[in-house]
Amino acid sequence: MAVDRPPREHSGGPQRGPKRQHRKVCAFCVDKVDNIDYKDVARLRKYLSERAKIEPRRKTGTCARHQRALSVALKRARHMALLPYVGPHSR
Repeated sequence: MAVDRPPREHSGGPQRGPKRQHRKVCAFCVDKVDNIDYKDVARLRKYLSERAKIEPRRKTGTCARHQRALSVALKRARHMALLPYVGPHSR
């Protein structure tokens, strides 16, 4: 015997946003970039957080190959003092 029950309501837990429909596309693959230049500061700055940390792949959408090259380029730019090691709030 099937019992008719009303549909379950949401339990009141934390609300989650809508599910992402598709994965982000790697900007370097789209532009067909072979090597990432550490001197291109304007492009590299997009991949740093406000605290000057390297953003993860899941947030930026870069592929694994370009994420590895990006991290090396960011570290080189930091070493050459083109990019900061820490954000402006820490100084």
